[in-house]
Amino acid sequence: MNQSKGSIEAEISKALTKWEKDFLGRGSVSVKTDILRDMIIVSLQGILTPAEYALCESKEGMLSVKQIRSSLVESGVEELKEMIFQITEEKVKSFHTDLSTQTGERIMVFKLFQNLEKKLLK
Repeated sequence: MNQSKGSIEAEISKALTKWEKDFLGRGSVSVKTDILRDMIIVSLQGILTPAEYALCESKEGMLSVKQIRSSLVESGVEELKEMIFQITEEKVKSFHTDLSTQTGERIMVFKLFQNLEKKLLK
C-alpha cells in the first residue's frame, strides 16, 4: 500500500457514500474521513430526511428514528468492515456509531487492530 493518508481517507469517504446509496437507498450530503492512530473516524452530514426531522420533534419519534437508523447501519456492519479491510488492508476490531437527531450528522468509528496512521507515515 503506497497511498497517502489523504488519498485513503478520500477513498473511504467515496466507498462509504456508495455503500449508503446501495444499501440504505440514499447517501449523505457530505462525508469526511480522518485516520487517527488505530481509528478511522467518519463524519456524515445530511443523514435524515425531512420526515425524520419532523418525527424527531417528539421524544418517542426521536428514539424511534435513532433506533431504526442504528439497526439499518448495524445490519450492514460486516460489509462496512470488509470495505475498510479492502481499502486499508487492516482488520476492524470494533465499530461504533451514533446519530444526532438535531443536526442530522452521523459519526462512525472503526477501531482497528493496528495503528494505521503510524503505518502510513513510514
